[in-house]
Amino acid sequence: MRRVFVDTSGFGALFIPEDADHERVSKVFQELNVPRVRLLTTNAVVFETYVLILHRSRRGRTNALKFLDVMEQNVLRVVRLSAADERAASALVRAHADKAYSLCDAASFTVMNRFRVREAIALDEDFRSYGEFEILP
Repeated sequence: MRRVFVDTSGFGALFIPEDADHERVSKVFQELNVPRVRLLTTNAVVFETYVLILHRSRRGRTNALKFLDVMEQNVLRVVRLSAADERAASALVRAHADKAYSLCDAASFTVMNRFRVREAIALDEDFRSYGEFEILP
């Protein structure tokens, strides 16, 4: 089964209709909505995405709650960060002194490596600069 990680930036573009990347990201989600693809994210991404949608969408609260509704439908796997994931994320940001990775992105990289996920729906530069994953779209 093909596994694809979804970052905050991917969810944000999907749930914020006025986002410049909304149409492009919506198409990617439609293409991946097949039985042989499993989407996953982390609880940290869910928390971060809720705030992003709440503050950047014209219909902030409505769209943020729609996002939570989707998360509660179990249409994708939400991986809960472990203490080991948190330690690994902290170590990763410390080890990459030339980068300004967010702790949430570093935790995402850690989880992606743990689950051997090689693709991500992500629009932020951290995923591209990390250089270990294929970035969609």
